[in-house]
Amino acid sequence: MAKLLVANRSEIAIRVFRAATELGLSTVAIYTVEDRFATHRFKADEAYELDSQKGPVGAYLDPEG
Repeated sequence: MAKLLVANRSEIAIRVFRAATELGLSTVAIYTVEDRFATHRFKADEAYELDSQKGPVGAYLDPEG
């Protein structure tokens, strides 16, 4: 089964998860500690917390993780 990583958050991510599920894809969310209670984290099939040492924005923008 194919997986789709959605490197976005909030309503945009939720819409992508919904479309991916309709296409039969498994979804993966990434989130920072600040987003740990955000809806997009719970709508994905899998969710992984990013290292937040660089702050909430820097964590999403750091390609090295």
